[in-house]
Amino acid sequence: MAAESTTKRPGPVRSASASTRASLGRGTFTALTSEICRDPDRFGALAAEWTALHRRSAAATPFQSHAWLHSWWLSYGAPGRLRVVLVRRGGTLVAAAPLMLVHRPLPVLVQLGGSISDFSDVLLDDDYADSAAQALARALATAARTAVIDLREVRPGAAAERVYDCWDGARDRLADSLCLELPAVPVDELLARLPSSRAQRSRAKIRKIDSLGIEGRVVPVDEIGTAVERLLHLHRLQWQGRGVTPEHLSARFAAHLTRSARAMVESGDAMVTEFRLAGEVVAADLTLISPRLAGGYLYGADPALRDRKVDVATMLLRECARRISGDGVGGCTTLSMLRGNEPYKHHWRPEPVRNQRLLLARGLVAPSLRMVAAHAAARGRAAVLVNERLPEMKAGLAKRMRRGDGKG
Repeated sequence: MAAESTTKRPGPVRSASASTRASLGRGTFTALTSEICRDPDRFGALAAEWTALHRRSAAATPFQSHAWLHSWWLSYGAPGRLRVVLVRRGGTLVAAAPLMLVHRPLPVLVQLGGSISDFSDVLLDDDYADSAAQALARALATAARTAVIDLREVRPGAAAERVYDCWDGARDRLADSLCLELPAVPVDELLARLPSSRAQRSRAKIRKIDSLGIEGRVVPVDEIGTAVERLLHLHRLQWQGRGVTPEHLSARFAAHLTRSARAMVESGDAMVTEFRLAGEVVAADLTLISPRLAGGYLYGADPALRDRKVDVATMLLRECARRISGDGVGGCTTLSMLRGNEPYKHHWRPEPVRNQRLLLARGLVAPSLRMVAAHAAARGRAAVLVNERLPEMKAGLAKRMRRGDGKG
């Protein structure tokens, strides 16, 4: 997809310390000031005001919380690369964009959170969203200089769309990962959405879980460290000998998840649920929570549950739906299955929602933006081709194995 240029006349690019005048009420003008934070310690010290802004940004997901982003930086950040763009109104933080500089080989500003985060976004104070978006766009242009800003996994309706709409310069919008979403209602209402035969099979699976006496328990804050360790151990067991995501087995991921989960549980942005059978923890799940959306991020289950014909996905979904629906946690409206188009998710007839990839650059850097967009499009076409040919490749491999001329 070619980069689309705005028809607006580009405004002047201000320095990070400059201010712009924004009308925020009849006869009232308040200065919006911007800056670029490059100091990891100072980023860590922003926790309180970042969290307050996160609460005032209705479109934000748990992946934009300070606990998640700062913990990610501690595990994955590179010295000298931090670029957190901040906009304040009279000293109050009203917009923020958590970024870091990478070279691929062109200079690119990417979001903190990386590939282990299902959604990325900027933060905008809902009370001043329009003026804050304009000020943030100008500050981002200053931060970018000759770099392309590459925002991956932007959910439809995200605050970043406002920045995209008012961007002066080159821009492009590409498709990104597919997510699947359900309404945040109790499991009985989810079952009512299914064809009768499928609903009957699901009810039979739930009766099986109940007959075994498996019980879910939300882990309190003071036990989170041990609980996350157990979750990761169960996750390793669950995927042993199968195609596990390698990063989920790394020490840096474990450190990040333990740090962030404790802080997010304490602030109400996450919960860890453990499932016990005969007094033993046989499964654990980390669910991330925001005012509009909640979703199970990572779980682990003892392989013995498969031997006992327990449908772990149904067990986790029922418990999550019970905890977040109605008068549960936060009054969420969306139960997200996050990224991925796995067949088992379609059992519940979810709605497909496509994330976006937003590319921004100053006018003189438009050729670099087009190169990034072309590379992304080529990778996308290659992925589609692989997915289309994968069943054929698997069938061919199985045939060769049966003939004895293939290698396992």
